[in-house]
Amino acid sequence: MSTAKELAQYLVYSYEARSGSKFQDSELKLQKMMYFAQRESLAFTNEPLFSDSFEGWKYGPVLPSLRYFFDGDYEPFDPKDESKLSDKEIYIIDNVIAEYGKFESWALAEITHNESCWLKSRAGLDEEDIGSSQIPVEDIKEDAKNVRLYDHEYDMYVDEFEDFEDEVLQL
Repeated sequence: MSTAKELAQYLVYSYEARSGSKFQDSELKLQKMMYFAQRESLAFTNEPLFSDSFEGWKYGPVLPSLRYFFDGDYEPFDPKDESKLSDKEIYIIDNVIAEYGKFESWALAEITHNESCWLKSRAGLDEEDIGSSQIPVEDIKEDAKNVRLYDHEYDMYVDEFEDFEDEVLQL
């Protein structure tokens, strides 16, 4: 299992490679995309993508370990290091980029504000309170059950594959 930092580096690299635009060092966008990566991994495999825990902050789930990610000692992902990541990790991150990469940071924050795990972590807090309650992986798993799985390689939702049961691939 790769670290959250390694996966975040790959996420920025993949976003820039796929979109042809700079990630713009947006920590808010990075935090939300990492949340979606964790949730997507739980939806696809029922296993977390990384071991770091999220907290329920004011603007959505946050990995404290990635706070100030772009400040100071940020090192971009080296494509030669791609072999250090598993195929599953790359697939999940690339799926998240394909599905959520087009959204601006604040739109992603709004999406996370509808996640029950974040709402649960904010219980008893006012809207403007910072918050720091840990979001258990089990709570993220509950939200993952509501995800419609998307496959970026086929550019379709996984449940649409049922329509192709009788088709035969001709090579």
